[in-house]
Amino acid sequence: MTVFEIFASLQGEGRRAGEPTAFVRLAGCNLRCAWCDTAYAWSGGTPMTVAEVVVAARRLGLPRACVTGGEPLLDPDTPALLHALIGAGLGVTLMTNGSLPLDPVPAAVHKVVDIKSPWAHSPGVPSGLLDLPPTQFHRGNLALLTPGDDVKFVVRDRTEFDWAVGFADREGLFQRVGAVFVGPAWGLLDPALLADWVLASGRPVRLHLQWHKVLWGPDTRR
Repeated sequence: MTVFEIFASLQGEGRRAGEPTAFVRLAGCNLRCAWCDTAYAWSGGTPMTVAEVVVAARRLGLPRACVTGGEPLLDPDTPALLHALIGAGLGVTLMTNGSLPLDPVPAAVHKVVDIKSPWAHSPGVPSGLLDLPPTQFHRGNLALLTPGDDVKFVVRDRTEFDWAVGFADREGLFQRVGAVFVGPAWGLLDPALLADWVLASGRPVRLHLQWHKVLWGPDTRR
């Protein structure tokens, strides 16, 4: 498998925010959103075996591992890596965009599915129908989500926020998963404004901030 980096940091997003975590970032992505903050991982990386990755992650001495990207499920060895990390005694989170089937993901893995808005490839968000489908989302994944999993949406303006809440309502995500998060695209939306929208929505959606960036700045490699 092609690994871009392995490093120790605090989990910055979702229900496990703040937990010390060994991050395994795999190279490559199939969506390449306009606001992507890990474009540096779209290419490059170092070939490693699953066993080598597990050794490197365990060497960090942390109780949890997060496999992320890019899009980690593009690598056919990712399910084997997830199994191996669990077998090594680590709690495991998978960050994925949901465009690829989740069937091979072990049940013990905490899945965080970052569903992309219909305008993810656009530098701006045009006025559009709020019932448009998400970008390249694999609909079969909805049935595989459990209360142990999370869904998150990154939004840049009110249109994307309203779309995200509407999609979560239509697909029963508030009942299906443990938590539904919305977060501001870094530097493109004032988090306080998004917080106001969350409060006014009347829906059980949660605000999330990328705490690693709040602490250390926009470099995600911390």
